Amino acid sequence: MMNKQDLKIVFFGTPEFAVESLDALVKKGYNIATVVTMPDKPAGRGKKIQMSDVKKYALEHDLPVLQPEKLKSPEFVETLRNINADLFIVIAFRMLPEIVWSMPRLGTFNLHGSLLPKYRGAAPINHAIMNGETETGITTFFLKHEIDTGDMIQQRSIPIGEDDNVGIIYDRLMHLGAEAVTDTVDSIINGTLQTQPQPEGDFIPAPKIFKDTCKIDWNRSQKEIHDFVRGLSPYPAAWCKMIEKSGKPSDVKIYATSRKNIPDNLSLSPGEAAVVGKHLYVGTASSPVEILTLQPAGKKQMPAEAFILGYHPQKFE
Repeated sequence: MMNKQDLKIVFFGTPEFAVESLDALVKKGYNIATVVTMPDKPAGRGKKIQMSDVKKYALEHDLPVLQPEKLKSPEFVETLRNINADLFIVIAFRMLPEIVWSMPRLGTFNLHGSLLPKYRGAAPINHAIMNGETETGITTFFLKHEIDTGDMIQQRSIPIGEDDNVGIIYDRLMHLGAEAVTDTVDSIINGTLQTQPQPEGDFIPAPKIFKDTCKIDWNRSQKEIHDFVRGLSPYPAAWCKMIEKSGKPSDVKIYATSRKNIPDNLSLSPGEAAVVGKHLYVGTASSPVEILTLQPAGKKQMPAEAFILGYHPQKFE
């Protein structure tokens, strides 16, 4: 049985999702030899240089940091090799080249935000909710040449509620993932590690999401639109064009919808808007959906009740 301090780990990660696991490893006393994260980059209106969440954490805890521009650069590869780490852990980072992930003697494992082999790709949490799944989870697995296909170490699942959005599920998976990461490292140290190959057959892809991906198609069913909106909320957010009764068009982001308590006598064509009392409804290919929270262009996010005081939507398209 190996000592925790004898196992040298290099941790690769960038966003908040990865910080939770890094923090769990540090608190359990593991030897994080180095942290690798994305280079600092300008962000926001002022284009101020911002460091990643993982870098902020690493600096606060006096962990060495590497920020390579190119993962195949000879300088970076040589620096990594000189660390002589036993294990690499990758969470929400870029795709590693084989020269990197094949380096440590105990291999490189990844934490992925889905129940593999479902939802291989960059946005598994979004796509699971957008597709109306009622369950998702996390998987730790060893990297190999084809992306997200390596032997699985641990899987844990959670239910997805009918109104859960990406923000809610992201937080739950972040905490669940940290437990799985430390348990995976424990099993490596204790000699109890067991793996199994991913099942063969079809898998559902989860490609990166772009602005065009987020546009609402009102010709889909009420449930499909509800799932689509919550699968993109709070970020990057579903959007569409709004046409006001004056004829003025503008973009609007939609953050929350509801399928509950829709008036029985309300019949709307896809995209047609109707205000009933303090409620805003939009037609779909089936029953109308209620818009709960939205953000007009240039304004802050607001409840529909406030929105309809200043806007008079006729159609969403």
